[in-house]
Amino acid sequence: MSSPLPFHVALVGYGFVGKTFHAPLIAATPGLVLHTVVSSDPAKVLADHPAARVAPDLTAALADPAVDLVVIATPDPLHASQAHAALDAGKSVVIDKPFAATLDQARAVADHARRAGKLLSVFHNRRWDSDFLTLKALIADGTLGEIVQYESHFDRFRPLVRDRWREKPGAGALLDLGPHLIDQALQLFGPPTALYADLAVQKDGGLAPDYFHLVLRYPRRRVLLHASQMTIASDLRLAVHGTKGSFVKSGLDPQENALKAGGVPGAEGWGVDPRPGTLTVADGEGAASRPVEGVPGDYLAYYAAIRDALSGHGPNPVPPKEALAVMALIDLAQRSAAEGRELSL
Repeated sequence: MSSPLPFHVALVGYGFVGKTFHAPLIAATPGLVLHTVVSSDPAKVLADHPAARVAPDLTAALADPAVDLVVIATPDPLHASQAHAALDAGKSVVIDKPFAATLDQARAVADHARRAGKLLSVFHNRRWDSDFLTLKALIADGTLGEIVQYESHFDRFRPLVRDRWREKPGAGALLDLGPHLIDQALQLFGPPTALYADLAVQKDGGLAPDYFHLVLRYPRRRVLLHASQMTIASDLRLAVHGTKGSFVKSGLDPQENALKAGGVPGAEGWGVDPRPGTLTVADGEGAASRPVEGVPGDYLAYYAAIRDALSGHGPNPVPPKEALAVMALIDLAQRSAAEGRELSL
């Protein structure tokens, strides 16, 4: 697959995810142009991106032969149908996580992209979080030894039910936040042998699970993935324990807040986490701790890799096979929670 630069991108949806993540990252990536935004609110789009075209619907955007890549940043139930439409129109596709509302839908989209010979990728941006990149480096250089316990949290305190699609029946925290935590675990450790999931609705009046706790079982290692929206003391991000040391990190990667504040991706200091994690290693009969300077986060790396894949100069940063592995564990987690037991892969 090879085309001349720049590639013209149509962004479908200009809600929180489209406006905050995708549009700024696309606009800041050399070789990509935010050509079209599908939105019912042209004024909102043009206030941020005056050079972009605004299309009233997906059909209009797909009819434009100038569009090379379609980025889908709409509610989860629309992902599969919109991806199929884009592939039918001969476009390459990026889908915001989760891949689709169900595993079967995701598999069908992946099969369609393979038959069409078009690039299909899923935006698992948390692979480029500062804390995750720092942990990967510590594991790669052997500082922590063999990891025996990995605990990863996305906790918040949002006790009130909001009128938004993420909190409707069929949605919830597992589909919203689970893809981030599951994808990171799979990147580090590969697939587990078995999984146990506990899902709960803890908010008064909640309609979808706002709590999940997953235990991924490996022969020796245990991976704990946890999210709650009823946690006031919600600071823990990672607690990773190996045969040589432990790494504990509090606070979230700064890129999301920087994007919310209108920061320019790639500007000086971009992705630098002001809160270092703590490394603790054995020291004689005791232990010694020190801060670990974080590797800067880099969400731009995802779209730079998409550009390179489109031009034939690099691999797809998140190919369908990897995104399907995430969906398979979400599907298994839903079944585990419904049956109240551990399930093998």
